Amino acid sequence: MDEVPRHRFVPTAMKPFAYADRPLPIGSGQTISQPYIVALMTQMLDLKSSDRVLEIGTGCGYQAAVLARLADKVYTIEIVEDLAASARKLLDELGYKNVFVKAGDGFDGWPEKAPFDKIILTCAPGDFPPALIDQLAEGGRIIAPLGPHGFAQYLVLGTRQGGKLESKKMLPVRFVPMTGKALENKD
Repeated sequence: MDEVPRHRFVPTAMKPFAYADRPLPIGSGQTISQPYIVALMTQMLDLKSSDRVLEIGTGCGYQAAVLARLADKVYTIEIVEDLAASARKLLDELGYKNVFVKAGDGFDGWPEKAPFDKIILTCAPGDFPPALIDQLAEGGRIIAPLGPHGFAQYLVLGTRQGGKLESKKMLPVRFVPMTGKALENKD
């Protein structure tokens, strides 16, 4: 994380706070996660240099940049088109050749690039989207903040074993909600 210039990923007005351990607004009702949570989620993924990672919720691209320093390839999807375009541009400027940004709804993942060794969600769905579990390789890990917006969410780590997902609640968190199809698929 020391090698990723977080100040480049925040709006000008937020630059004085870029390295504070707190989330910051990045526009379009979205935030950049606090460094502690970025580090914790990244560590929980237990990344290998050969891993193919899917990130749902590109935002400004900061988490993708951190992942790109540790994994082989990072595929990241952002539902807000302006954020996807600016993240793509910045990641290109900073030389991240192993990050691929797509504008779209991440609920269905990126099937044509699957399977993924690791999947990370930086927005909160009610539960793991089924398509993402299907795109997770055997032995792969998925981490996401799960739960309703405005209420207690939990960071949940899942591992695919024997074709099934074994999951464990890690700690309470608060993330922006997953939008798009995730809202249509609420129980």
